[in-house]
Amino acid sequence: MTPDPANDVIKPPTGFGRLWTAQTVSSLGDGVTQAALPLIALSTTRDPMALAVVTAAGTLPWLLFGVLGGALVDRWDRRRTMWVTDTARAMLLASLAAAAALDVLSVPLLAAVAFLLALGGLFFDTAATAYLPDLLGRDPALLERANSRLRGAQTAASGLAGPPAGSALLALGRAVPLLADAVSFALSALLVRSLPAVPRPAAGARESLLRQARAGASYVLRDRLLLGLALRPAVGNVAFLAVETVLALFARERLGIAPLGFGLLLAAEAAGGLLGAGVASLLGRLLGTGTALTCTATVEGLAILGLAAAPNPYAAGLALAVCGAGMGATMVLGPSLRQAIVPNHLIGRVASTSRMLAMCAAPFGAFLGGWLATAYDLRTPLYAAAGLLLAMTAVTATMTGNRRVEAALRDAASNSGRDRAEPENPVRESAPEPQRSTEVPAS
Repeated sequence: MTPDPANDVIKPPTGFGRLWTAQTVSSLGDGVTQAALPLIALSTTRDPMALAVVTAAGTLPWLLFGVLGGALVDRWDRRRTMWVTDTARAMLLASLAAAAALDVLSVPLLAAVAFLLALGGLFFDTAATAYLPDLLGRDPALLERANSRLRGAQTAASGLAGPPAGSALLALGRAVPLLADAVSFALSALLVRSLPAVPRPAAGARESLLRQARAGASYVLRDRLLLGLALRPAVGNVAFLAVETVLALFARERLGIAPLGFGLLLAAEAAGGLLGAGVASLLGRLLGTGTALTCTATVEGLAILGLAAAPNPYAAGLALAVCGAGMGATMVLGPSLRQAIVPNHLIGRVASTSRMLAMCAAPFGAFLGGWLATAYDLRTPLYAAAGLLLAMTAVTATMTGNRRVEAALRDAASNSGRDRAEPENPVRESAPEPQRSTEVPAS
């Protein structure tokens, strides 16, 4: 995406600062739990398949409720959806902290909490994705800068500061890091509740929830650019969940990393992610958004290959930092493009459909990682993940090319002054890089 230089002087509205603060505080708590929860799970079992169950449970809400959740968000007040779900997640984590203090933790309990936390995340993330374009007036350059700031803060908090803090807090007791995350969700809920209200999307009163959900899914699946943007994280999640499932065990048994070192290993990935988020806009301007996304996906695959072959903790940390840089840039460029080109009344459903495709693939990745580690060794899931990432990059490169991206942006700009009706039968593009008509989903 090529921002308009004239927009560089435009500053985000005051409400964006509160949204940024809320997500930063919440992300810090998430980082604490990200490092602590795998270690807490390891304190109850060392079975890779049992660990895979906990990991997969956190992805199931998107598989079961992803599209319907997006349709509900497109009906609900988005700000209220965010603060209510953050409040619920704070209460849930406080309950888990109590269970840890009473020493009644188990794999089924951890899996159940992971499921419910992810269900709350489904509604919060979808609502936040839909709220941001309204807050920023759907300006493409402003959205890219805002997403860069949000992603950078999230990476710094959840990946750079949170994991070492989580490892340190775990030394004080299993309940402590969980309670810290609960407090972060409560603070985030208070900040989100103070955000400015935005107009609720136009209601489709005569349409059923299922029909609206199908319209959102069709909008994604029948458009090559949106589908390409969705396939990248879908295949990527198979790879990354295969790695995540065994990473704590790999770090301990293959690299000899202690719990505190594991937090530092995650922090290295976050440091790379912070750098990637910071240079994402520059990459988009220099290479074009489509080419930049292909390059970052390639970097991710090569970095996981390096992690699999890492002979020591330092090489592993470097590989994770490079992977984090690729992921950080991807998570700025992709969502910014989607927010700029999808109509307001569909953005919740489009975002949730894309996320659902990614999360549906994640349980397969978690169990694949557990099975490969059990059947072969702890490095095998990492080699398999690298192969999947590189194959995905080759397949989707033409679907998200620069010409297709620019055509979508032009189409969105030409329709920015009017709310387009949802296409009943959107047609597929017949040429490799077509100029779209206004009846084709512009994403």
